[in-house]
Amino acid sequence: MLKAGVFGAGHLGKIHLKLLEESPKYKLVGFYDDNRETAVAIEKEFGYKSFNSAEELIDAVDMIDIVTPTFAHFEVAKKTILAGKHVFIEKPITSTFQEASELIELAKKHKVKGQVGHVERFNPAFRAVADKIENPMFIETHRLAEFNPRGTDVPVVLDLMIHDIDVILSLVKSEVKNINASGVSVISDTPDIANARIEFENGCVANLTASRISLKNMRKSRFFQKDAYISVDFLERKCEVVKMKNAPEKPDDFAMILQNAEGVKKQIYFENPKVEEHNAILEELETFADAILNNTTPIVSLEEGAAALKVANQVIAGFRK
Repeated sequence: MLKAGVFGAGHLGKIHLKLLEESPKYKLVGFYDDNRETAVAIEKEFGYKSFNSAEELIDAVDMIDIVTPTFAHFEVAKKTILAGKHVFIEKPITSTFQEASELIELAKKHKVKGQVGHVERFNPAFRAVADKIENPMFIETHRLAEFNPRGTDVPVVLDLMIHDIDVILSLVKSEVKNINASGVSVISDTPDIANARIEFENGCVANLTASRISLKNMRKSRFFQKDAYISVDFLERKCEVVKMKNAPEKPDDFAMILQNAEGVKKQIYFENPKVEEHNAILEELETFADAILNNTTPIVSLEEGAAALKVANQVIAGFRK
């Protein structure tokens, strides 16, 4: 069991504390929160040990789980890595790409593992179809949320859209060629609604929409590739694969056949892959433990977290053009 400590005991921090305590792969040592009133209250209510300083907690563990506001990620992660401890960082990895790059170099130098909390990679619906998404050439995503004051300290791109950016970058094995973006501030000082069109060198185009002032929640992605269309509902945890294959000479009476202008006939097949229910946050934390213990690359490495941040920042920069 790896000894684990948590930085930040807000809404998400409490979830991480609970899951680390339940996991057979970790021994939860305690947590640190610089709001002492909050720390005392959580220690009293849940029994988790509250540490008096960041340094004390880092010294006592093998791994630190950072669930603080984004602006604090870099300093906490840097302290952790310099102490030779492994680090799990909630998304986005840091406030700037330069900070992320520095953490990557430090982690290499001190031979520690790092993972970024892009939890949608572990979503059961995405897991069920990820291996079926091959060379997608058009991607469309909608991530809409009802207004919640939490998260409005950053643009909607870093709050919501970055989830889809990370998923797309994990699937499209090509460099970004061009980004066009627009964003509108409605309630916050930073954009609450954003749209981005990302073009890749291999011809793939991704159209992403994110909003945090919608009347309903939605987290859907659609992937189009040669002879297949794949949809993923991250919220409802459902997925569907629609494939087209050359139609047989004598299709059965219920077959769905399409014929193009050249007379080529294709038969449509529908698949609903089985979605294995699991807790995505618990799985990301436990796969990180596996990476540490087996000396393998974490599923969402610091480099991948930095790549998602870089594209997210390019989207934000596009608002000002």
